[in-house]
Amino acid sequence: MKQPEKYVRDKRSPISTSETVSRVMSKNKGKNTKPELLLRKTLWKNGVRGYRLHPKKVPGKPDISFISKKVAVFVNGCFWHRCPHCQYKLPKSNRDFWKDKFEKNIARDLKANDSLREMNWKVLTIWECQLKNPDKLEENVEKIKNLVK
Repeated sequence: MKQPEKYVRDKRSPISTSETVSRVMSKNKGKNTKPELLLRKTLWKNGVRGYRLHPKKVPGKPDISFISKKVAVFVNGCFWHRCPHCQYKLPKSNRDFWKDKFEKNIARDLKANDSLREMNWKVLTIWECQLKNPDKLEENVEKIKNLVK
């Protein structure tokens, strides 16, 4: 029987009172998340191709970029980027840390969007919750198709 991997804390966040919470939070990814993969799969199915993923030379490293069309698509997680639709509450422990973290995330997102718009890029932010509903998913794919025409 395979032994479970020993958990090693990544030291990016305060020490949690619960090892389980710490372990779960450290497993969150920044790239190739489920919402991102779902959107890309649906784009591909709808014949939308020619995009680049997380290009380092584009401000904010958008999740999906159509570089020749100057279109950037960000797929934001509702919790991490503070979705205006979901309005998640702050976690109960380490509130100062989380408040600061979320404020920095929002500021970073705004800076990236502003930089791209100054370079005449079209920027679309799609929230994780908007991809859970199949109709909203298709609606967002149509938005992207219209931007890259």
